[in-house]
Amino acid sequence: MTLLTDAQSLQPSLSALRRELHQVPEVGLDLPQTQAIVLRELEGLPLEITTGTRTTSVVAVLRGGRPGPTVLLRGDMDGLPVTEQTGLDYAATTGTMHACGHDLHTAGLVGAARLLSARREELAGNVLFMFQPGEEGYAGAKVMLEEGLLTASGEKPVAAYAIHVFPGPVGVFEHRSGPALAGSNTLRITVTGKGGHGSQPHTAVDPVAALIAVAGELQTMVTRRFSVFDPVVLTVTQLSAGEAVNVIPESASLGATVRTLSHASVDAMREQTTRLAQGIAAAHGCTAEVEFAAQYPVTINDDAESAWVGEQLRDLFGAERVIESPDPLMGSEDFSFVLEEVPGTFLFLHASPAGVDHATAAMNHSPGVLFDDAVLADQAAALAELALRRLAREAS
Repeated sequence: MTLLTDAQSLQPSLSALRRELHQVPEVGLDLPQTQAIVLRELEGLPLEITTGTRTTSVVAVLRGGRPGPTVLLRGDMDGLPVTEQTGLDYAATTGTMHACGHDLHTAGLVGAARLLSARREELAGNVLFMFQPGEEGYAGAKVMLEEGLLTASGEKPVAAYAIHVFPGPVGVFEHRSGPALAGSNTLRITVTGKGGHGSQPHTAVDPVAALIAVAGELQTMVTRRFSVFDPVVLTVTQLSAGEAVNVIPESASLGATVRTLSHASVDAMREQTTRLAQGIAAAHGCTAEVEFAAQYPVTINDDAESAWVGEQLRDLFGAERVIESPDPLMGSEDFSFVLEEVPGTFLFLHASPAGVDHATAAMNHSPGVLFDDAVLADQAAALAELALRRLAREAS
């Protein structure tokens, strides 16, 4: 039997696992319930398992029957601080939610571990299973790297793969070479002036007026300082100033998210935002403090690996179920930290349930987003086949 046939026999148990995980979403780096469930599901498989110290990660190594290199497969495990509004009979009631499909990612990686464990003697090398907490803003992948993830099998992996569910026609895979998702950065600007009474602004140095000017000009700056062929998205999401309506505060601040598709844009944004904020503040008689922090790097898929992954998926599932994305997404992913160290591919699997209009479907991170766990067999099979075939390619 093929791995796909084997995976289909696992579908009921993977669906049950996904629904169990869906009801107990945990946020951040500390996911004790989720970790315990994963460890239970891996019990009895021929895996070398270690857990993290700074996070509740699970790293499992499967050593094949023949010598060879290592391939890494990843599934993230954390949820979001979102109150679920799906109406599902297995919806979370904890005030947190698996609103980005990480419950499917975890169940799918468990499925891949089961499939490959059953084919252990065929493996020409090792498979490293990365069960990761803290993807949603906590840089869990970076923590795992710092704790020695890439040397868990004794050698650095030659390739790394991850699959992320996304709204769209169920069962369709999507991939691209080069930048797949944007880098995520945070911008905070604090403008300081001189406080005073709201009825006598001429006796104060108003930081609010200066901050409003900064916020408006940030949008214009992006269109005038950055090429449309290396796009930057800057969105001001927070404004804060004072508490009393009749008081001019001493300081005012803003927060913004900045998405970039190149390392050069990150460096340029840090320089340009500082220059603009300090210049406008000075024109208003104020000072500006600028904090620009790079959070997640750009997720860059290796060209050769991505082309090869596309070929394998078309062979497995048919050309009609594999599409190449024309553009990167401006969302971010901390699998980018892994791909900075190991050539590989981050791809999507569309998973909207039947009857959901793809044009209006709730997106990832929405309290109403829906994913069909019927894709789990295909997700597990795809991960397992990529590892099996990639190792076989090295051995040939």
